[in-house]
This record gives sequence, C-alpha cells and structure tokens, in this order.
Amino acid sequence: MYLTDEGIITGRDKYLKKGYILPGYDRNAVKKKTKEDPEWIHFGAGNIFRAFMGNLSERLLSDKVIDTGLVVCEGFDYELVEKMYRPHDNLSILVTLKADKTVEKKVIGSIVASYVLDSGRREETESLKKIFEKKSLKMCSFTITEKGYVVSDHDGSLTEAVKADIENGPDGCVSYMGKTVALLYHRYLSGRLPIAFVSMDNCSHNGDRLKEAVLTFARGWCQNKKTDDGFLDYVSDPDKVSFPWTMIDKITPRPDETVHSILKEDGIEDLDQIITSANTYAAPFVNAEETEYLVMEDRFPAGRIPLEKAGVIFTDRGTVDRVEKMKVCTCLNPLHTALAIFGCLLGFKTIHDEMEDEDLKELVYLLGYKEGMPVVSDPGVLSPEDFLCAVLTKRLPNPFMPDTPQRIATDTSQKIPIRFGETIKAYRASETLDTDDLVLIPLILAAYLRYLKGTDDNGQPFEMSSDPLLDEIKELEPKAVLEKEEIFANDLFADGLGKKILGMYDELCAGPGAVRAVLHRYVDEESAKWGKQIWK
Repeated sequence: MYLTDEGIITGRDKYLKKGYILPGYDRNAVKKKTKEDPEWIHFGAGNIFRAFMGNLSERLLSDKVIDTGLVVCEGFDYELVEKMYRPHDNLSILVTLKADKTVEKKVIGSIVASYVLDSGRREETESLKKIFEKKSLKMCSFTITEKGYVVSDHDGSLTEAVKADIENGPDGCVSYMGKTVALLYHRYLSGRLPIAFVSMDNCSHNGDRLKEAVLTFARGWCQNKKTDDGFLDYVSDPDKVSFPWTMIDKITPRPDETVHSILKEDGIEDLDQIITSANTYAAPFVNAEETEYLVMEDRFPAGRIPLEKAGVIFTDRGTVDRVEKMKVCTCLNPLHTALAIFGCLLGFKTIHDEMEDEDLKELVYLLGYKEGMPVVSDPGVLSPEDFLCAVLTKRLPNPFMPDTPQRIATDTSQKIPIRFGETIKAYRASETLDTDDLVLIPLILAAYLRYLKGTDDNGQPFEMSSDPLLDEIKELEPKAVLEKEEIFANDLFADGLGKKILGMYDELCAGPGAVRAVLHRYVDEESAKWGKQIWK
C-alpha cells in the first residue's frame, strides 16, 4: 500500500479493509477546478495545517459543499513540500487519537497543490502570481507561528532582512512576510481585487499582528517609490483587504512512532519521519487530538468559504476576543502551565500521566472550576463549562497525545502574565471576590519559584526548559522575582498575595518530598472546602 494517487486507487480495497476513510470525491476534477478557480491558499505547511485546515476542506469536499481544494505554500522550511508533500501527490494521513482509545485513520486529499515560496524560483513564483490574480481567490490563511509576523527587533528597529526587502521592493524579497506581501501587491496590480488575509496562528489578536506586518511593507515600499502609491490605501481598506481575528485550538504534536507503527502494520510503505534542516519533525502522516475549535471574525470582502458547515464559528471581533480569553486565561492554558511546572518538579514525562495522579488531577480541576470559572466571561458561542469539561475529561487525559511538561514549560515567564495575571486582576477588580480567596494560583506561582532552583522533589537537578528570562531570574531571590511586574502583570505585594506565595515557597523548599506533601495538603484542603468533587 502506498500513499499516492495511484496507490489509493490500486490499493483501495486494502485501505478500506484496514478501516481508512478515503476521499469521497473525484480528486482529479477537484485539482482541475482549483487550478481554474482557486478559492483558498494557505501559507505554512506544518502539522496543524494538514490536521485542521486540510480536514475542514476534506469534509466540505466529501459533502459536496465545495468543489475546489486547498493550495499550500511554504515560505520557510522548503523540505516539507519537497520531501513530504510532492512525493505523496500532496496526500497525507490524518490519525485522530481519541480519548476513548479509539483511532480514526483518514486520507486527506483536499490539498491539491503545493508550492515553495522562494523568490529565486521563478517558475513557482509565477505560478503563485497566477493564483493571486484570480478573482475567485477568497482567502489567504497562515499558520507560520507568531515569529513569522515579526518585522522588528527588540529595540523596535526593522530586522535586517525586512529592511533590505523594503529598500529593494517587491521583486526578490527574502523575508517570509516580504515574499507574501509581494504576492498581495501582484493582486493589487491585477485590479485591486479583494481578499481576506487570515492568521490562524495561536497568538492574541493575530489578525492585527498580520496586518501590522503587511502594512510595514506597504508603507515602506510606497515611501521608497517601489510600488504604486495606491497600494497602501488598498491594504488599509477593509473592504479590499481584511485581517480577521481568529481563535484556534487543536493539539497536533510531532509525528509519533507508535502511530507510525500502526500505519506500518497496516501495510503502508514509505511513511518514515524526517527531521528537516530547519529542525522540523515531519512525516506523511499527522497525529492529532479529536477536539478542535476555530472561531473567526466574519470579515471576508471577496466572499466567504462555507466553513461553518464543517464546524467553524463565524462571529464578531469582540466575541473572538472573549473566546480567546476564556481559553488562554482560565479554561486551558493555565491548566497546562500548572501541569508543566509540577510535572517537571515531580519527574513526569507526559501530560496524560499527570492526569492519572490524584493530586495533580485535583489541582487542575479546582484551578479551572473553583478559581477560574468565577471570572470567566461567557463568549456566547462556546460554553465555558463545556470547553473546560472537554479539556479535563478528553484532552489532558488522552493517552495517545505524547505531550510533555518539559515542552509546555518553555517560555513560562512569558506565559504567566496572561495565564495567571489576568485572573488576579479580575479578582482584585471584583466586588464579590478577593485575592485572599485564591489558593491554587499562589501555589502554582510558588511552585514556579521552586522550579527556578533547578532541582526536582528528590533534590536531583533537571534541565530547565528554555526561557528568555531564565538566566536572569534564576539568580534572583524569590521576593525579587515576584516583584517583576513584567512576569506577573501585577504588583503582587499590593495585597497579601505576595506574602502568601513566599510562605508557600518556603514550604515547598522544606526538603525532599516537600513538593508532593505541600501539593497534596493544599488540594485536599481546597477540595474539602469546595465540597463538590465532580472529578471523583
């Protein structure tokens, strides 16, 4: 069995016998229609794209809702296209790992063309220009990570690559954004055609980040007389080019060897994982969790692809913001960080193993329901209670999701302001709540101070995850760390919170086994006080 156009035709019966879901449409007809009238191009050929956007399009094609597929373009790690997509005719296998321990295997055929975004490859550049000059094109989406939108250094000055691209103009750009905006300029020259530029990256107000990056080039080129003066007006007009906000949520870890073994035992050949020169782990398959959310601001000047029929929620900007805050500030990300910190201290290697530990399970249940839920603003389109329930009962305990506390502990100093700082602010602003009511958040922050010692609960050193502030703060006294408002987004000593955290920190440092003993005592006391114990 082979993952190619010919392979899924000649091996169709074998695929079906092994339980695979195959494309339920004429893929050649979809390729032809997409070439003539493309509607959706995506930048960023990584796992989240294939597992989420590729599957959205797959569902719509199978249900006969749309008749065009996806075009993917990679502007950074070219090997993804060259070694993963093209050898398999742009097909991939989506392996959905469900919390009930069942596995769904699906061949994704909706991605019908793949390109490398490299100004030096003239033939590919011309093909991309032809796509951008089509009136049918409605959406250009992105999953290029938050770093992909960066145009300035820490001091606010333009990066060298961006500065060079602005000086040289649209032809021959080197930076990711420069190459992308050059294609947008070609669309402008083709008749000022409308389009939605949609970031689907997991960062706050992602549409604004993308917009500012695009405007940086449009301003620079217009000032340097490298483009028509009207290009800046075109990019600035939301009726021509929109930059909707989105909230995306789906876990797609690196390809897992256990999943590879399942596919290999089924008889599929040539699915080996590679590590690209850009240090990307890639394979012709993607393993992902079943739960997924995509909430999008409804602003599409060229018309909207009916993604709502595949589960996407279209709404206004304010609602997208509330959904994001629900996820990032209370219902998911704080729980992840709590498990990451304690997981490192207690020697855990996977998140799902932590959810088998009664103390840690109680910790995140109480953190979500007891301390987080009172300050959640219900966005209306998603129930916070249902979202939190899915996180706690399906997502975090999923034994098939090989996520690690060490990975999640990366950049913790950058995450704390949003994941815990916003909740502290909400308690201080409330007329009915007080930071004296908080026990678990102070405990987690105290555990973070204990983490900075670099030794686990047995007194053994461990490798701390990378963090831009790690070298600085690990040398500071605990009180000096807590006084850094850039980390905690609050003056923790404005009330009794800072003193409480320091007291808990002293308890956690009492000796070997203190982390476990203190964790158990506090969650047990809070569980008894709350009295609901819904996780039992």
